[in-house]
Amino acid sequence: MFSALLLGATVAMTTPGADVVDTAVKAGNFKTLVAAVQAAGLVDTLKSKGPFTVFAPSDEAFAKLPAGTVERLLKPENKAELAAVLTYHVVPGKWLAKDVVTLTGAVTVQGQQIDFRIDEGGVRVDGASVVAADIDCSNGVIHVLDRVILPSTKDLVATATEAGTFKTLLAAAKAAGLADVLVKEGPFTLFAPTDEAFAKLPAGTVEGLLKPENKDKLAQILKLHLVKGRVYSAGALAAGKAESLAALPLAIRKDAKGAAVNDARLVAVDLDAANGVVHVIDAVLLPSAK
Repeated sequence: MFSALLLGATVAMTTPGADVVDTAVKAGNFKTLVAAVQAAGLVDTLKSKGPFTVFAPSDEAFAKLPAGTVERLLKPENKAELAAVLTYHVVPGKWLAKDVVTLTGAVTVQGQQIDFRIDEGGVRVDGASVVAADIDCSNGVIHVLDRVILPSTKDLVATATEAGTFKTLLAAAKAAGLADVLVKEGPFTLFAPTDEAFAKLPAGTVEGLLKPENKDKLAQILKLHLVKGRVYSAGALAAGKAESLAALPLAIRKDAKGAAVNDARLVAVDLDAANGVVHVIDAVLLPSAK
């Protein structure tokens, strides 16, 4: 049953007693990871009480990165970027393979969420395969990945621009003077109406809101779509509510039709950005909406 849960991943058991760092050193196939942990100044952190779940790329995994990537990240001037990459592989708590396969994702120490998926090829973490699992450590557990996973480095505006379905939202953010906020500040949770969602508004509504004299009104509407901090879908549904930047509450619920925020349906969730997370909705939230 246990091996079936792992769907082909090797179960690697070790004698408890060594911490995450010492276990990786003794294993012998994490030389690049250990060097990176040292360069990022994370040794003491990963030798602390924890517990931690580390999705550890092997030396072969690091070798799959584009030529020069590892060398660049190991330079002192790139220490912050390296630390972000490494902490994206670490989840607070001790999650064994039997736990991981029951989850759809987990928030990392870096702050963004990694996604879990099971398919015919086995257990995937952001698309990387788990090739060995449950390497026991005194302060956590290690699961081995066949490639390095990377956090999003694009801000909310760049993320929305790349998606291509938020042209009206982006134009509105610019007109309301919020575009720079969505680039430089955060983290924020953005409930993002698609272009189709804006098109559902009464004729002339968008055009009117984009006029300079309606800047404050437009800003208030957009702030209703923003929540301070990263709130992923599981946490949002568990809380059932959130406080928007417009100082108005948002009701978040799940029913037979799916999940919703106020009267808008969530059509896609947990899209990571460097300074937040995006949930896509099918209607524009308005201050009068309950």
